[in-house]
Amino acid sequence: MMTLESILPPERILYGVTGGSKKRLLEFFSTFIAQNTPSLDSQEVFSRLIGRERLGSTGIGNGVAIPHARSPHCKGPIAGFMRLKDAIDFDAIDGEPVDLVFVLLVPEEADDTHLSLLAEVAGVMNQGSVRQQLRHAETQQALHDALIDAIRHHQPNDDD
Repeated sequence: MMTLESILPPERILYGVTGGSKKRLLEFFSTFIAQNTPSLDSQEVFSRLIGRERLGSTGIGNGVAIPHARSPHCKGPIAGFMRLKDAIDFDAIDGEPVDLVFVLLVPEEADDTHLSLLAEVAGVMNQGSVRQQLRHAETQQALHDALIDAIRHHQPNDDD
């Protein structure tokens, strides 16, 4: 069983990232993830994430975005989390700027796993208490602990 925690190692939980713009942020993440994952090409990851944003913003509201894409070079799901130093415009559905960004890359032939991981991320990030903890974390370690804790305690279909 693929868990969110298993695809989100501590080094991919980034604290105080300078966003700038949606495009710059996705560029930054693509470069970062490609450096960590030899099979991935940063340009390819970037173009897929941007391509997905063109279909409609992945800003789900309350300052949260979940950019995601499929990649043929992805051997298994890869997750990353960024807390931005300053919130940026993400064309989110509620028009609010975004400062909590959860990125999910999945293999080209991804199936229900992909959808259940996305649903799990959305479920965790939809909880007001979790967002508050993530925003109040003052170190990378505190951010990591708050996020992993939230993931561990989240039960699918748990209402806020």
